[in-house]
Amino acid sequence: MSGHSKWATTKYRKGAQDAARAKVFAKIIRQVEVAAREGGSDLSSNASLRTMYAKARDASVPIDTIDRAIKRGSGELDGVRYESISYEGYASDGVAVIVECLSDNRNRTGAEIRNLFNKNGGSMAEPGAVSWQFDRKGTVSVPSSFDEERVLEVAMEAGAEDLEDAGERWVVTTAPGDLAAVHDALVTSGLEPGAPELTMVPTSTIEVEEESEAKKVLRLIEALDDHDDVQNVYANCDIPDAVLAGFEG
Repeated sequence: MSGHSKWATTKYRKGAQDAARAKVFAKIIRQVEVAAREGGSDLSSNASLRTMYAKARDASVPIDTIDRAIKRGSGELDGVRYESISYEGYASDGVAVIVECLSDNRNRTGAEIRNLFNKNGGSMAEPGAVSWQFDRKGTVSVPSSFDEERVLEVAMEAGAEDLEDAGERWVVTTAPGDLAAVHDALVTSGLEPGAPELTMVPTSTIEVEEESEAKKVLRLIEALDDHDDVQNVYANCDIPDAVLAGFEG
């Protein structure tokens, strides 16, 4: 088991806040549409769509809203065509940042993301400049009320790679191809996992100890995450708990 992940804590704390925002629905629905367009509308044969469907249900998106999104993605209903785009850059203190977007206008989104980097003490980078510092992984969380050894046993037997303490949640990490099997095993064992997600995990982290610099990093992440086209923001920062607890964007 790896040590406590402060960035994971940030992600899940932020996720709890986002759940109260209406626009989280719109972001998830875009992901459902793209998954259906790229892999078809059949949940049994489209693993990405199954993951997005579970994420939407976990966020309490109504089933009929999800179904309409799938139909738009598969072409059964008319809808806007979204394109997957990733941007890379740096925050304060050399922290590497990856921004994943779904956009119907690449030029507009690119200009707006660059502006957010510039306004918040960061800078855009060329494709590939920072992505080598991250690995694509699957993650699924389990409430920390469940026994760590029990969660670890079930997850590892199903093919998980790691287990981290993220405060109120245990975060299980898997290879992308093992995510569905691990999630299903946790469900079967009654461990009440959240929706499975594909994510980018940093191979190493940068400690940002100075409070002023840490707040600059967090403000950039917050600003990027609030953009309507942005689906995910990943950063390789390690920020003290005291700064995280007191951060206000």
